[in-house]
Amino acid sequence: MTMLQPFLSHRFNGTVWRLEIDDLTDTMVVEIRDETEKQTSFTSLSLQTGKVNFTGYKTPERWLTGIECVHDNVLLLHHYHHESGPEHKAIIALDATSAAELWSNYGLAFDHLTINGAAVYNTNLQPKKLMLADIKTGATKSSYNIATDKPLENNIVIPEMAPAAQFAPGSLPAEPYGNIVHYLDHNNYRIVSLHTQKNGLLQQHLFVITGADVVYRDLLNTGIQKLQPEAFVLHKNALIYIKNRNEINVLDL
Repeated sequence: MTMLQPFLSHRFNGTVWRLEIDDLTDTMVVEIRDETEKQTSFTSLSLQTGKVNFTGYKTPERWLTGIECVHDNVLLLHHYHHESGPEHKAIIALDATSAAELWSNYGLAFDHLTINGAAVYNTNLQPKKLMLADIKTGATKSSYNIATDKPLENNIVIPEMAPAAQFAPGSLPAEPYGNIVHYLDHNNYRIVSLHTQKNGLLQQHLFVITGADVVYRDLLNTGIQKLQPEAFVLHKNALIYIKNRNEINVLDL
């Protein structure tokens, strides 16, 4: 039996807050937040080669900044209007593999990505009116048309959630606490995430199973007091999971 091993493993100085993946280049950009230092940083990784493109990129705005999206090798970042609110402002576009700045516009805000470009709006105008912008240059191209400017879909698959009773007796590698199992089936593998209880505290586990064999396992969180959300996603053949809130591992399935 051949055991699987991660082809990419990276630990960060902070909490993995968000990740976005470029479907065209398989570049993954991770937003990291260090709450003690009030510092946000960004790291770019290749899901094809396991290479770290850049790490620790910071904007002049230390904390009130985050990822919008990454597409066609362009990473879009934003700022927040206020620390206590979700409203975004500004668009900063970077090369997703080098972190070189491509363009910026502090009068626009990003709404969503469409098949024809980025849907953006002028933050000084009410009501909000969407326009399309070229993600490579930032130039606005036309008014947004809901009929033709469909949202751009991606290849990220999130796991399904099911009661443990749905699985055949003995088919799970451990007895789940809370009766909930997150799982995905892909390329003859079953990926399973579940919680167990030890000494009154919870542990979160990840297993990759083929047939009756567990070919990969990892302890994702230990000593936790409540059930955690699903800890993995699948992008094409890449299984991506977060460990201890500060580490990302990727396996090729």
